[in-house]
Amino acid sequence: MNRRLFLMGVAGAAGCSPARRGPRLNVFNWSNYVAEETIPRFERESGVHVRYGVFESNEEMLARVLSGNSGWDVVFPSHYYIQPMIENGLLLPLEHGSLPHLNALEPRFRNAPWDPTLQYCVPYMWGASGILYSPKLSPAPKAWADLWDDRLRGRLTMLDDPAEVLGACLKKLGHSLNATEEPVLRQAQAEAIRQKPLIQAYLNAEVRDQMVAGDVLASQLWATTAQQAIDEAEQLRFVYPSEGFAVYADCAVILRESRRIELAHRFIDYLLRPEVAAEIVKESRTATANGAALQLLPPEISHLPALYPDAETLSRGEWFATMPAEAQRLRDRIWTEIKSA
Repeated sequence: MNRRLFLMGVAGAAGCSPARRGPRLNVFNWSNYVAEETIPRFERESGVHVRYGVFESNEEMLARVLSGNSGWDVVFPSHYYIQPMIENGLLLPLEHGSLPHLNALEPRFRNAPWDPTLQYCVPYMWGASGILYSPKLSPAPKAWADLWDDRLRGRLTMLDDPAEVLGACLKKLGHSLNATEEPVLRQAQAEAIRQKPLIQAYLNAEVRDQMVAGDVLASQLWATTAQQAIDEAEQLRFVYPSEGFAVYADCAVILRESRRIELAHRFIDYLLRPEVAAEIVKESRTATANGAALQLLPPEISHLPALYPDAETLSRGEWFATMPAEAQRLRDRIWTEIKSA
């Protein structure tokens, strides 16, 4: 799922330095998904140099690794990309004996439906999408349908993510966000095109600063990015829409092309350490799949309603499903038509 700046500052710059010697591990992750010291501490402990890069969408990540000769070792696809990556022969089965901290995961993530035995992936972060909005909006938005209001013209953004945009349109119409039937998807397309004159742009993490500055009044946004904006501008508000919303998990995987399999397992297990995972959440304001880390967080973080919604709110959420190939091709075509309309 696109949550998130381009290279990770010091870590990314260091990854490009030809002066470094010794073992190297290449890690490709969503932006804002590690703490400032996460990578440097691993480098000091292991003696491994990490080349760390970030991406903003699953589509971007997949385009980079699909050749099987990308140079990356560990990447972090969203859960509904796991099966297609397995089918394309991109993923290496994990060696659980090399992941002693795997039991730190929350029980619901130890037998995740997209990979029940965690043969190929380790859930890392999870989240959901909703609406980040300015208190200037009165009445406040409570539903996806409220993002079709003319008062938002030119000051509204939607995610640059086909599954999320179609998902919001489908939920607005009362359908599952995983609908595959062409007539239903065409209805969602019509809704997206009808909304388009109101939209300033389709944006992901880039809209955060615009929301903080007050240039945008409302955004379809991932809860993690929304919380980061709220941390900078406390007046901002976030709501999970009444019609329902998408839920996702981003997972660590090892690419089959990797020639650094032992180092890749060591890095993933490092991220699974409760104290490491908790520090990442404290800095990045993300929702961890690590149950042991959750116990280390102060209540002011573990009870943030945007990151950790209550059971009643979460009951309206729906997990993205992997699309059948024909349905995915149709969705891709519809997204292209929406963007070009």
